[in-house]
Amino acid sequence: MIGYLTGKIVSKKPTKIILDVNGVGYLINISISTFEKITDQEQVSLYTFLSVKEDSLDLYGFYTMAEKEMFELLISVSGIGPKIAQSILSGIQIDELREALKTNNLSRLTAVPGVGRKTAERMLVELRDKVDALTEKIEVVSAGSYNIRNDAVTALTNLGYNSKIAERTIRAVLDKNPSITIEDLIKEALASMNR
Repeated sequence: MIGYLTGKIVSKKPTKIILDVNGVGYLINISISTFEKITDQEQVSLYTFLSVKEDSLDLYGFYTMAEKEMFELLISVSGIGPKIAQSILSGIQIDELREALKTNNLSRLTAVPGVGRKTAERMLVELRDKVDALTEKIEVVSAGSYNIRNDAVTALTNLGYNSKIAERTIRAVLDKNPSITIEDLIKEALASMNR
């Protein structure tokens, strides 16, 4: 199995990239959140999941191990395949998804594109107890960085910046330095946005 790939990005679209690994081009399906994290990179390392079906082999890539583990949990739910799991991870951040599952927030799950009421109910029943087993990295994000991230995004939008651009910039800064203070986070984000 292919568990991890590092290579040069040859082609990049919001849900797919072609990664050149020592002269071999791998077509990798990615979520929008992974795409946002790799937009400025020429070389990237991704955790991967190989989906084997009768008529195809599909490779899915993830910027973090936490995202890969959430993907594997999602595809364990009956009725959710790799494409739907990729779509779910594109529509909601991992920490928000985890929190929605833990708190039985059906309305938050049905707000995700591609998730209907029945799928959301199955997710709640089948994953409610399993989300606690995810890596500690998600716990750190949801406990500390999530509040800092929200506060920083709110600060930037209050200054007049677009909320999506602010969210993406804040996430990029937090990925580089997860233990950053709120003040430094806002300063770095502002510096990055004003380049």
